[in-house]
Amino acid sequence: MAETALQGKTEEELWALYKKNRDPKIRDAFVKQYAPLVKYVAGKVAMGMPHNVEFDDLVGFGVFGLIDAINKFDPEKHVKFKTYAVTRIRGAIFDELRSIDWVPRSVRQKAREIEDTVQRLEASLGRSASDQEIAAEMGMDIDEYHRAMVKISGTSIMSLNDVWYSGEENDKISIVDSIESPQSLNPDIIVEKEEIKKVIIEAINELPEKEKKVLVLYYYEDLTLKEIGKVLEVTESRISQLHTKAIMRLRAKLTNIKKGIM
Repeated sequence: MAETALQGKTEEELWALYKKNRDPKIRDAFVKQYAPLVKYVAGKVAMGMPHNVEFDDLVGFGVFGLIDAINKFDPEKHVKFKTYAVTRIRGAIFDELRSIDWVPRSVRQKAREIEDTVQRLEASLGRSASDQEIAAEMGMDIDEYHRAMVKISGTSIMSLNDVWYSGEENDKISIVDSIESPQSLNPDIIVEKEEIKKVIIEAINELPEKEKKVLVLYYYEDLTLKEIGKVLEVTESRISQLHTKAIMRLRAKLTNIKKGIM
């Protein structure tokens, strides 16, 4: 389709056309239109990254997420593309950062130890474990535990975009994906995703209040960690720790639920 034919059409008309014929010119037009959104998301992610992570690299990673969002977006779901794209862009950036594996092995190992401890403790207690209980279980004093969390939260790439459930091969659902409208019209898959959604919402509701607020403000109100710090009147580093603890605790809860423990 010639570019002149695209001019004068509404965005809704362009989405309908793209869904029908997958015209690369329409895709390129959407990429150009929403490129500032990639920079916005990359800027938010960059705020929590070490200095050796380049902003331009994050933007490059995010473009792949934007293209993925354009290809998978269904305008009939009545979800704004911008809302849908932010999730995909952020997910693509985190995926690429994880793939280059820049986190020190010792930090990654400590994060895994804490997450395993949380999973084991909360399965035993049947409730959220306190920092004191987690520290005691690991044979650490509370100050040592807090120092470990500072180190982990400063380098850890934990997010709701992490894959939680895998069914059939190539059918992976992240925590955020499960809260989006199901893309497939297969009734069995819709029911399955709705069940996952219910489980995740219940798990989030069981988190300590401050951790729950951080997740809601970061992922659903789209605030930066710095902005959340102002809302909750604590430092940005404290919000980073709360975010990391929330994701650790949530993943532990979901792992226990999958195993039928809780």
